Amino acid sequence: MAPSIVFIVYVSDAPASARFYGDLLEIKPSFETPGYITFALGGGSELALWSGQFDDLSASVPRTSEVCVALPGGPDAITRQFDQWVAKGVRVVSEPRDEMFGRTFVVADPDGNLIRVAPVD
Repeated sequence: MAPSIVFIVYVSDAPASARFYGDLLEIKPSFETPGYITFALGGGSELALWSGQFDDLSASVPRTSEVCVALPGGPDAITRQFDQWVAKGVRVVSEPRDEMFGRTFVVADPDGNLIRVAPVD
């Protein structure tokens, strides 16, 4: 059996978060209920947005995990993605910078969950 991996991000409003992630990643949900929405990412992996798990979910609470979008195309592709997302009004957590694995930046969704963009390994 081939494994399937689902990355779950806890959100306060699944439909609103699905609109945010759908616009940001330019993809449509593959499964939708009022409180649980998934996006098929290919290769047996999915991104799931799940609301209702925490009554006191707050964007001000520091996050210790990230969703990472790995892009091909090198540093210029990372910078272009940053510029596109900033134009959409996302909250920037960390401006583009060079790390040991390449150019990267971090933004946050409306609930404060972190989204890193980095190069494909």
